[in-house]
Amino acid sequence: MKKVGLFFGTFNPIHIGHLVIANHMVEFSDLEEVWFVITPQSPFKVKQSMLPDHHRYQMVQEAVGEYPKLKASTIEFDLPQPNYTVNTLVNLKEKHGDQYIFSLLMGEDNLKTFHKWKNYEVILENHHLYVYPRISGGDVPERFVGHDHIHRIDAPVMEISSTFIRNNHKKGKNIRPLLPESVWKYMDEMNFYR
Repeated sequence: MKKVGLFFGTFNPIHIGHLVIANHMVEFSDLEEVWFVITPQSPFKVKQSMLPDHHRYQMVQEAVGEYPKLKASTIEFDLPQPNYTVNTLVNLKEKHGDQYIFSLLMGEDNLKTFHKWKNYEVILENHHLYVYPRISGGDVPERFVGHDHIHRIDAPVMEISSTFIRNNHKKGKNIRPLLPESVWKYMDEMNFYR
């Protein structure tokens, strides 16, 4: 069975930091693919800066087009909202359980609060976590230190944020180097985040 890492996020927009981390995971760990799981816009929390699901999906598709080990996933678009990661994992296992072994990718900052996730014990019992470093890493709870299902991957530290890109694009700053060229073109043609 193929080992797949799930990289969850709004990807609003996807940027080179996301690609660097995902590519590092498939090249320097035992993961064979990384799927970008695009979190849908909550109907209860409509944010002006959040692009509709299909546009964010299209940008992820544009970004991963040249990377055969990276994929875009809309699995969460059809799940009831609000959704929890544990539900997504159950859904993926039901659909693809005989083909793939699913793991989660997360920044070290998210591992600090992982114990607050819904059914985190179930997730950790049935899935592995691949953790990449963040400057804001800090202290990880003792229960996660040395855990058999938690793998620290020495990926490059990427402190680029989609919020920074959106805010500065709106101010007229040149943020183009922070985006894959195809994402920049799509974003520019569609006049997003201005």
